[in-house]
Amino acid sequence: MLTDADCRNATCPSDAKRRRLTDSGGLYLEVSPKGSKRWFWKFYPNGKESRLALGSYPEVSLKAARAAREDAKKTKASGTNPVQQRKADKIASAASSAITYEAVAREFHGVKASGWSEGHATKWIRMNELYLFPQIGSLALDSIKAHVLLVAVRKVEAKGILSTAQDLLAMAGQVFRYGVQSGRCERNPATDLRGALKPHVAKHFAAITDPVEAGSLLRAIDGYTGQPTTRAALILASLFFQRPGNIHGMEWAWVDLEARMLTIPAESMKLSKHDKLNGKPHLVPLARQAVAVLKALEPLTGHGRYVFPGARTGERPMSDNTINAALRRLDYGTDDHVAHGFRAMARTMMAERLNGIDPDVVEAQLGHGKRGPLGSAYDRAEYMAQRRQIMQTWADYLDQLRATATVHPLKAA
Repeated sequence: MLTDADCRNATCPSDAKRRRLTDSGGLYLEVSPKGSKRWFWKFYPNGKESRLALGSYPEVSLKAARAAREDAKKTKASGTNPVQQRKADKIASAASSAITYEAVAREFHGVKASGWSEGHATKWIRMNELYLFPQIGSLALDSIKAHVLLVAVRKVEAKGILSTAQDLLAMAGQVFRYGVQSGRCERNPATDLRGALKPHVAKHFAAITDPVEAGSLLRAIDGYTGQPTTRAALILASLFFQRPGNIHGMEWAWVDLEARMLTIPAESMKLSKHDKLNGKPHLVPLARQAVAVLKALEPLTGHGRYVFPGARTGERPMSDNTINAALRRLDYGTDDHVAHGFRAMARTMMAERLNGIDPDVVEAQLGHGKRGPLGSAYDRAEYMAQRRQIMQTWADYLDQLRATATVHPLKAA
């Protein structure tokens, strides 16, 4: 009979393949030359020697190994081969785990992620990992009823993040629909929860749209005393009115100062994965004022990849929060004006203050796709001549706002 000390101190000579220390009833501890120790139970089904692995020492103690041996003996006495029973249990366990919410969700994500944008695919699985897997991930898909799903989603709703709760319910609905299609459940309980959550009212990005206030903002930007690259980013954000990600992530390879054109690759735009791969680049004509800012920046950052490199390393662009932080430094809080607000400012003030500008041209310059299933397929109008005009008109109008508090409507060229 072995003792705990025997197991703890057991070794195997380096010139031997293994060493076996026998306990009783067919139980033994096998020690390898490298020091690993494993429990086995030896038995004889149909007169032939066989053995059942019972785990590693010290994770499985001597006492636990003896208990496992007794359980295996009972299985054998009932007429079942313990090794075959172990294999059957593993198969059953694998089959059971394959129908849990988490398993089906991960399978669905694996099927669909290649057709999603990288950002959406990452967000989809991350939100499930944070909020749904801890609550219902281990439950069999067909056992999850509407009230169980509601409890899980309402825990998120209770935190006040209503949009996330709505998104999670939609994501769960996708998983259940896939479960129905693949035979893992009979129905989608998420459909029974329509209207069960508090409504989320989307809040628009804060933006200044009054000409006098816009003039004050532009003068504040001119007086910004932080990094010159940050000041330039603020100025170009007002001139370009592109998405913040396309501003702080701008690359010099996109800039053609002679042609006065910024070319944003399709893969850097806010598009579906299909359009990122197959779409056309987004063109931003550069007004004279924008060219001047970029020419002033060229000696500072033109040797690197990014127009606005990060402060720590030029291998990455400026942080996506830098422009908002600069605005806060200028005393413009999140309820006053944010980086994304430059888009709303341009769109609103062009419509209200600049006469003769076609809304379709503004939408094209904002990078908004045509609405409707056939819009992007058949309407290939780029309005490039008009877009060059409105970008210069807008830049001139900003100069007028910057120069005086008294502003007048400006007719587009």
